[in-house]
Amino acid sequence: MDSPQTETDFVVIGAGIAGLRAAIELASTGRVLVVTKQELTESNTQYAQGGIAVALSDEDEVGLHLQDTINAGDGLVNAAAAKVLVEEGPERIQELIDWGTQFDRDGTKLTFTREAAHSRSRILHAHGDSTGRELGRALAAKAQTVANIRFSEFEFSAALWKPHERVEGVVLIRDGQPERRIIGASAVLLASGGAGQVYSDTTNPTVATGDGIAMAYRAGAAISDMEFFQFHPTALSVAGAPRFLLSEALRGEGAFLRNSDLRRFMPEYHQAAELAPRDVVARAIVHELEKSKAQPAVVYLDMRHLDAAHLRKRFPRIYETCAQYNLDITKDLIPVRPAAHYLMGGVKTDLDGRSNVPGLYAAGEAACTGVHGANRLASNSLLEGLVFGARAAQAMRKELREARDVQVPAVETTEVQREIPVSELKKLMWSKAGVIRTGAGLEQALDKITRWQSESTPPSSRREIENMNLLTIAHLICRSAHARHESRGAHYRTDFPKRDDKRFLKHSVIRGEEISFQ
Repeated sequence: MDSPQTETDFVVIGAGIAGLRAAIELASTGRVLVVTKQELTESNTQYAQGGIAVALSDEDEVGLHLQDTINAGDGLVNAAAAKVLVEEGPERIQELIDWGTQFDRDGTKLTFTREAAHSRSRILHAHGDSTGRELGRALAAKAQTVANIRFSEFEFSAALWKPHERVEGVVLIRDGQPERRIIGASAVLLASGGAGQVYSDTTNPTVATGDGIAMAYRAGAAISDMEFFQFHPTALSVAGAPRFLLSEALRGEGAFLRNSDLRRFMPEYHQAAELAPRDVVARAIVHELEKSKAQPAVVYLDMRHLDAAHLRKRFPRIYETCAQYNLDITKDLIPVRPAAHYLMGGVKTDLDGRSNVPGLYAAGEAACTGVHGANRLASNSLLEGLVFGARAAQAMRKELREARDVQVPAVETTEVQREIPVSELKKLMWSKAGVIRTGAGLEQALDKITRWQSESTPPSSRREIENMNLLTIAHLICRSAHARHESRGAHYRTDFPKRDDKRFLKHSVIRGEEISFQ
């Protein structure tokens, strides 16, 4: 049966920081439909604790922020993208302040903190450790005052609508309703966030299933740098608890990491100790867990030597969450382990969010401009969403075309196994494509993933399509990781433990069945 069709000027998939900032920008030109598969407030943005990096303090300079970003990316940062990020960041932050964002202050002056690999204190926070939530609140409040923006909650983007050479809309389904509808548009922005749910241990919410990247890949878009998945070193590790992120800012305040013997171990791994780059800290924790004789093996975050009143005030959300599991961060050792946190790769775009497919744009975690290189500098992700969300929207406004009376065909489905063993897939990805990788392990993962992909029946529900998307994401990660015969940034292989700049000072790009380094 043909799907009912409606049209708008622009579709934005996702209502995190990139999607909302883009929608606000687009609304000055035409009608905007923002689609979210859950409620408006559920996105990776809402879970961002650490803050947002910007060179606004008296002691900072844009050039220093640029250099820190390039250094963190381990040779692969797109310098032009990083320059855009740090130069346009201050203006975007000032907009947020003008729109009512409540950043933490000392009197009337903004307060800045420092995190790993930053040479200056340049991290803005809101309500201590709820920065993402406050940014999302302020942007949503602003967007809801704009007449041209319409929201569709609890509607799932099943596919991009590409009847010819360009993307001309999106296919949507709503849980419990069998029919699909197509929304025609001049351009579509993927601001659908990350894909942490492909791993068994992740700080990401359940909505982070890589939908935008998977849809774009199926529509012919180039996908880049998927081997670079950042694992946050310190997620809460308590039976029955989600992998709640324990902000890097805790270590910035002076928290120590201790192994099962209660020995502080990070000085043995890096001169910056607990403030070493995230990939170094994550691998050190995995190594300590593997060599531990304790059962179960455990690593702790120790804040007992820090001022208790300051911790409670500075990290209220972390304090309250740990308390739910009978842990007091001011008195107890807090068990932690790494968890999948942030995907540096995604839909390959230019500096204005354009993909190689006409009419299709991407911004935020779903996109890959190369701004993070092989390893994201802490607290650059929220700034990326703001800056590149606005830039993508500015470019999309030029795509505005007159509405057309389009005859919509029946929706075609991509065939895939309906009951993908998702739990098994997530465990497979953690063990074979996680913090530490080998060529043999990646080959084993690819063999299983390919077999699951070949056992196909058409997906119909949101859950089935999400599972298909996770399988696609897993395949993209493993293909990229298998092809990169070196260790760089967040990608570490024991069979190729060194960097190889002669062969791999390039970005991986997958398009269809082809993979190349460019």
